[in-house]
This record gives sequence, structure tokens and C-alpha cells, in this order.
Amino acid sequence: MSEQAGGTVAGTNIRIMVVASDRPWAWLEAGWRDLMATPHIGFFYGGAVVAAGWALVLLLIALGALWAVLPAVAGFFLVAPIIGAGLYDTSRRLEKGEAVSFATALRAFRRNGQQLALIGALLLLINLFWVRMAALIFMAFFGLNFGASIEDIPLAMLRSDQLLPFLIIGTGAGFVLACLAFAVSAVSIPMLVDRDVSAIEAVVVSIKATLDNWRAMAFWAGLIVVFTAMALVPFFLGLALVLPLVGHATWHAYRDLVR
Repeated sequence: MSEQAGGTVAGTNIRIMVVASDRPWAWLEAGWRDLMATPHIGFFYGGAVVAAGWALVLLLIALGALWAVLPAVAGFFLVAPIIGAGLYDTSRRLEKGEAVSFATALRAFRRNGQQLALIGALLLLINLFWVRMAALIFMAFFGLNFGASIEDIPLAMLRSDQLLPFLIIGTGAGFVLACLAFAVSAVSIPMLVDRDVSAIEAVVVSIKATLDNWRAMAFWAGLIVVFTAMALVPFFLGLALVLPLVGHATWHAYRDLVR
């Protein structure tokens, strides 16, 4: 049995379904079908993110803020869900047998636009908080006057006795924020694309769906992290495939979890 009825969300007729822990594989399979049905839309989104990643890294290097590359890349995990609104709407239209195009995908951001903007602002605040916190953790362990040049920072850190505690604290802090961002956005953004609800309602549903399905959602989050990490290695090129695949799959996760 792949799913069973869970609890309803207080004050609404929305029911959270409880799914099997391996259900994310089915979401990926359905996402792949949607991507192959509309590759021009999916790969456009993916290619745009790759170009944005290159521009961000070049900007940070030009500003002499090479230390910020890793926090910025980690921050991508936090804000990426809002980017996929057009992909969610494309999957929604395919499900209903409606026509899809670049125009319909871009217009997805206008569906419940104010509420989507609120979710985007929340994810951006979490991202900015993470970047600032990463800088403070770095300074706490390596000092305000860390003497190494930009080029020598990686080697200098490897030689430092502070590296291990820095990695433990930094990874732990990032993990907590990533869990928060994931729970907030797991189904809230596709829900806002699909239904006329408020951002607060969507976030409450998303958190409840994540908690009620913590095994499946932990597995899903792990798959997203692994796929995205692999996609980042070849100069972000893999994101051209991974972003649209995960975006379409996220729609099917929402459809499975929220009734």
C-alpha cells in the first residue's frame, strides 16, 4: 500500500496523506515523464540556473569574497524551491491535459503572486541569515585577521587545528536551517500554484506533511541533496538536468501528500 489517509489540517478540508518511505522514487519517475514531455521548458529553466551560478561565482571572485562561494552554493538549496514555480505549473497543466508553453510557465509566478512572493521572501531571509551566520562562524574559529590570502585559504584551513570544530559547527548550523527551509517549502509552493490559499496556510500544510511523512521526506531531501551535489561538481552543468527533474517531481510529491 503506497499511501493511507492521515490527519486533516485544522480549519480546512485539506487532508495529509501518509505515504511509503520509498515513495520518492515514484515522484522522480513521474517527474522524468513530465520533463521528457516538455524538455524545452525544463532545460530552459535548468540552463538559466547554470548561467546564474556561473555569474554568482564570477562576481564573488571579483569582489574578493571567495569564502562566500560555499555558503552561497549551500544557500541555493534554500531558495531553489521558489524557482520551480513554472515547472510545478507545467506538471499541473500536463496532469489536466492543458496546453503548456514558455508563456504559461512564466505566468505561473502570477498565480497567487503575492503569496508566492511572501514564501520567496521567507526563503531569502533564511538564506541571508545562513550566509551571515557562516561568516560569523568562520570569524569565530579563524579570527578577524585570518592572515592567508584568498588563494591560500583552503590550504591554511587544512593546516589549522580549528578546522574540525569549524566543520562540525558549520555543518550542524547549516543542517538545521536546511531542515527548516525544506519543511517550509516542501509542498507549500506547488500548493500556492495549485490553490487559492494564503502563504501561512501553505506553510502550515507543508510542515505538517513533512512531519507526518518524516521518513519519506527525509529520503526525498537526501535524494535532492545528493543529486544537486553531483550536479554542482561539473561547473554547475548538471543542474540543467537535475533542477527540472526535481521540480517536476516536487509537483507529484505535493499531489501525493495533499488532498
